[in-house]
Amino acid sequence: MPVTRRGLILAGTGLALPLAAPRILRAQTVREIRMIEAGGKSGESMEPYIRPFTAATGTKVVRESPNPFGKLRTLVQAGRPPVVLFEVGSTQVKQGEALNLLEPLDWNAIAPDEMYPEARLPLGFGWQYYSTLMAWRSDAKAPKTWADFFNTRDFPGKRSLQDRPYTLAFALLADGVPPEKLFPLDMDRAFRVLERIKKDVAVWWTAGAQPPQLLRDNEVQYAASYSGRVAATPGISYTFDFAALDCAYLVVPRGADPADKAAAMRLLREFSKAPAQAEAAAIISYTGPSPALTPLLPQDKLAEFPTAHRDKQFQHDVNWWYDNAEIVERRWQQFKLGF
Repeated sequence: MPVTRRGLILAGTGLALPLAAPRILRAQTVREIRMIEAGGKSGESMEPYIRPFTAATGTKVVRESPNPFGKLRTLVQAGRPPVVLFEVGSTQVKQGEALNLLEPLDWNAIAPDEMYPEARLPLGFGWQYYSTLMAWRSDAKAPKTWADFFNTRDFPGKRSLQDRPYTLAFALLADGVPPEKLFPLDMDRAFRVLERIKKDVAVWWTAGAQPPQLLRDNEVQYAASYSGRVAATPGISYTFDFAALDCAYLVVPRGADPADKAAAMRLLREFSKAPAQAEAAAIISYTGPSPALTPLLPQDKLAEFPTAHRDKQFQHDVNWWYDNAEIVERRWQQFKLGF
């Protein structure tokens, strides 16, 4: 019998089943989406958003880590990336834009709750504020500035720094550049500073979970670390002085499957909800993008959150990173050959 607009007749039964709209059929095929994130407790703090999404849609979310920027570039260049969301920092959103690695977000489909304006970018969803700061073993001599951190003579011990051009700013602070004059970055000067300390850097880390583990195991005595990884950790001290305040963004790699992207937009809606952000903040001391979040946070732990120390920190000039994305990436890769 012919298929009509009203239904499909099952042969031999006489039963008619309604035809599903193409969009619904397509959505039902999204059984799983994959994302790459920073790992550790930060990754675990995504579960308060993922659980209600999966309950509502039936779509499983697979998290993978770590999230070095080079992996994003490799996935896009290979074509049809198998992940639909990738976690990056604000400077990397600009680098990704300059290198044509990202797809625009569909903010109409996300339909978020109220968010801070800087968290709503055409190419990125700012889901979590964090700081990169100086951390050290509590039994080591305490540094007060990045100059101290880079001074291996008076502050002896092994270091760990991030394998990311972001580190250039800390090198310049160590060399006496005031935070308000960091940009435009003097790359020649910064790389000279890094060359001097390179022999004392035991690990150039790529995953946020590495610095606290290295410090606990006494493999290094000083580390640049994400703040939430070391907050309230026995045996590890840290300071927000001269730290870098940033926002972690979720982006869509260029070439991602359209159906997966549609599912990811629905997931991002969950990331905008203040109660879920409060639940995430109980897992790691980072804050989400909702203006309604602060009253929901544990008031006795507010000092652990990066946004409570804005006046002590600097923020990157994301436009500079956009304008210099190619040369910075090339020079960093050249520098890494000497690791």
